[in-house]
Amino acid sequence: GAWVYLPEGGVMTVLSKMDDAHANRGWDLYLQNGTVFAHLIHDWDKNVIRVNTKQIIELKRWTHLFATYDGSSKAKGVKIYIDGKPVELEITHDTLTDTIQTPVSAKIGARTPAAPFKGMIDDLRIYERELSRKEVETLAGFEVLRPIFALAPEKRTEDQKKSLVNYFLENVDAPYQKITADLTADNKALADFDASIPTTMVMQEMAKTRETFMLLRGAYDKKGEKVTPGLPEFLVQAPLKPEAQKAGVKLASSDQPTASAPEVQPALTRLDLAKWLVSGTHPLTGRVAVNRYWQMIFGTGLLKSAEDFGTQGGKPSHPELLDWLATEFVRTKWDIKGVMKLLVTSAAYRQSSRTTKLLQERDPENLLLARGPRFRLPAEAIRDQALALGGLLVPTIGGQSVHTYQPAGLWEDISFKDSKFSAQSYVQDHGESLYRRSMYTFWKRTVPPPSLQTFDAPEREFCIVRRSTTNTPLQALVLMNDPTYPEAARKWAERLMLEGGATPEQRIDSAFRTALLRNPNEAERKIVLNFFKRQLALYEKDNASALKLLSVGEAKRNETLAPGELAAWTAVCGLIFNMDETITKN
Repeated sequence: GAWVYLPEGGVMTVLSKMDDAHANRGWDLYLQNGTVFAHLIHDWDKNVIRVNTKQIIELKRWTHLFATYDGSSKAKGVKIYIDGKPVELEITHDTLTDTIQTPVSAKIGARTPAAPFKGMIDDLRIYERELSRKEVETLAGFEVLRPIFALAPEKRTEDQKKSLVNYFLENVDAPYQKITADLTADNKALADFDASIPTTMVMQEMAKTRETFMLLRGAYDKKGEKVTPGLPEFLVQAPLKPEAQKAGVKLASSDQPTASAPEVQPALTRLDLAKWLVSGTHPLTGRVAVNRYWQMIFGTGLLKSAEDFGTQGGKPSHPELLDWLATEFVRTKWDIKGVMKLLVTSAAYRQSSRTTKLLQERDPENLLLARGPRFRLPAEAIRDQALALGGLLVPTIGGQSVHTYQPAGLWEDISFKDSKFSAQSYVQDHGESLYRRSMYTFWKRTVPPPSLQTFDAPEREFCIVRRSTTNTPLQALVLMNDPTYPEAARKWAERLMLEGGATPEQRIDSAFRTALLRNPNEAERKIVLNFFKRQLALYEKDNASALKLLSVGEAKRNETLAPGELAAWTAVCGLIFNMDETITKN
C-alpha cells in the first residue's frame, strides 16, 4: 500500500506486478473513480480473485491505502484498508486455485499503458507477510486506541470495545497469536494442496442464453418456432409444486402447472433440472433406480427393458411393487444400502432357485418370481471371485487403473506407430497391481480386456444398462488358460494342502464349501477324487509339466510342497473354477 493524492477521478494503478502476456497473471492495486480494486490472478477471468471497496476515497487529499492477503486462495482472505480502517468489500470473482507468481517486475503507478497513475504516491511499502489490523493502523499514523482509553468504559461504543479486544488479541495474547499463526499455516497448506490437484474444463452456463428454434424438417437453416427451457407439461403435475418451486419451475396461480413454455422458462438451468429429477415427486427417477437394483439382484428388472421406460419399452411385471419400492426409496432419502438390504432379505430373493419342468415352460425368465434368481456372474465378479479363493485379491480402495495379464502384442496390432497418442503399447504391471479388483483394470476403449470381454463385459463405445449373457466355449478356455485363473488355482491349492485337511476327501469337501458353500454329494466327491488321482499320477511322472503349470503367474509358489501333488490340486481347483455352479448365482 501507499499514501496517495488524487487531484481527479479516473482509472489508474497504484502498484502492480502483472504479466499481461500470460492472462494477466499476478496482482495489482488500482483505482476507478475513487473505488479501490485488488486483483490476484492466475488466468483472467477464469482463475482469479477480484474485490473492490464499497467506500469511495476523497479527491484532493492524502489518503492511506493498504491491501493484505492471507494466501488462502479465497476472496475472504483479502482486506483493504482506507486510512488504517478495514472497509466493506464487494467480491466479484472468487475462483483462484493456482499460483499468482510471475517473474515480471513490479510497477509503481502503472499496470498497462491504459491506466497510468495521475497524482502523487508516497511511502509505498510491500511486505512479505500479511500485516495485522493494528500494524496497518500504525502505518496510517492513527493512534486509534488513545481516544478510546480516554473514555469511561460505560461510554465506549461496541466498535470501540471491539477495537480494544482485537488489539489485545493481536498484540498481547500469546495463545491467540499462536492459534492465528497455526491457522495461517494450515490455510497455506490447504491452498498448496488445492494447487497441486489437476484441473479440467467444466460446463458453465452462458452469460447470454443462445436462442434455440424448432428446425423445419430438420434443416439447420430453416428455423421455426422459438423454444425455451422448461419441463414437459405431461410430467409437471400438481403434487410436484413445492419441489418444483424450489427448483425454479414456475407454476400457474391455479395450483396447476402452466402449459405454456414461457411460464416454466425463468431460471431453469441444468442444476434446476437435476434438483427436479431427485425432488422425490419426479415420476421416473425412483422407479428407474430401484428397477436397476432389482436387476442386479434378480437378474431381470421388474421392467425387463431397464434401458427404456418409455412407450417403446415393455410393461412392469409387478407395477404396484415397482411403485412401492420407488416411493420407499424416496421415503428413506435415497438410501441405496437400505434398498439393497430390503431386496436381499425379501422372501422372493430367499427362495430356492431350483425349478421344475412346468415352471420352466410357463415362466422361463422367472418374471413371476416363483423361484429364486439364477444367472451367471458378471465378468468382473468371476475374476474377483477367483482371486479371492486364491487369497490373492487386494481390497485396497481407490488409486490409478492397473494393467493386468493380457496377451502380448494385442494393443500393438491396432496402434499407430510413431504416434503421439497415449496407450499405444501395453506394459503389464507387477506385484499387487495384478490382483486389484477388476473395476480398477485399465480399459482401452478400442481394445477391452479380453478375459472380461469374453464374459460379456461390454465395449465402452456407448453406455450399456443391461448386459447380454452368453455361454460359449471361449469362457471355459479363459478359466483354464488366462494366467489369472491357473495362478489363483495354485494359490488356492496351497491353502487346501495346508489348511483343508489331511486326506484328499477332506480337501475336496473344503474346496466345495469355500467355493459353493456346500459339501459335495457322494457322486461329486467320487468324480473329483478320481480326477485328482489321475492328475497326481500324471504330474508325479512328468515333473517338468508340473513345474510348468506351477510357474504360471508372478505369485511365488510354496516350494515346501511337493510339485506333483501341488500341480494335481491346482488342476482340481481349476476344475471347480469351471463348474457352472461356481460362476452362477444360485
